[in-house]
Amino acid sequence: MLTPMARLTEKTEPPAPALIGPDDPPAFEVVNAEGTGALLLTCDHAKAAIPKAMGRLGLDANALLRHIAWDIGAGEMTRALAERLDAPAVLSGYSRLLVDCNRPLDSESAIPEEVDGTRIPGNTGLSQAERAARAEAFYWPYHHAIAGRLDAFRERGVCPAVLSIHSFTPVLDGFERPWQIGVLWERDPRLARPLMEILRTRHRLAVGDNEPYAGRDNYGYTMEHHVVAEGLPQVLIEIRQDLIDTRHGVETWVGILGPALEEILSKPEIFRQEWFA
Repeated sequence: MLTPMARLTEKTEPPAPALIGPDDPPAFEVVNAEGTGALLLTCDHAKAAIPKAMGRLGLDANALLRHIAWDIGAGEMTRALAERLDAPAVLSGYSRLLVDCNRPLDSESAIPEEVDGTRIPGNTGLSQAERAARAEAFYWPYHHAIAGRLDAFRERGVCPAVLSIHSFTPVLDGFERPWQIGVLWERDPRLARPLMEILRTRHRLAVGDNEPYAGRDNYGYTMEHHVVAEGLPQVLIEIRQDLIDTRHGVETWVGILGPALEEILSKPEIFRQEWFA
């Protein structure tokens, strides 16, 4: 046992400085917390915020307006759909450049040093302690909020559907992406297949089935960690960014997705735990 003097003289590491200051936004946002729908919306890349003390990670202000920092329009879409569908939503509070909430923490892309040809000076050469501090400040609070919402459904005996909202760039590596919306899913077809059918037949939209990203290959950390293993009905929606980067665009797409999702979610047989091979 250490004596009082030994405790005074023992070397200790100074506490890590708080990354989120008193004037910075919170690590996550909950929208429509009292929503009564058996649905949870999530948005992993809702904002481009960086804490003031972190100096924009060495980037200029214009860089934080680009897709490298957030999913343009996805946060507003999530808020609007939460209101339309009377469901709670959990949105990330900070830029994906600090730590990507939709990646495993041991992934190289969780705290990238370069994104789409842009070097991120503030992410270069981070120590394990610095990476862990980022996770504690920005990553785990968001995921604990999602887990808490799902626990609340479970305690009420409700099996909720989960809808994850993202957006994608019109052009990547010189390739003009032809889809207006992508529907990503792994094995569970309960939401994905009827949604694609409605969007294609009624709205004549160019719909990507696991495009521009393949849910079967990489569904992302949020859905895999919180939803798939629990057998909850779920789908991840990607909307092209140039279609939802204005208020009018968001309103248009809520007018498309809202009725489609309301129709699909009106079927009570969807709301049960089910696992698919």
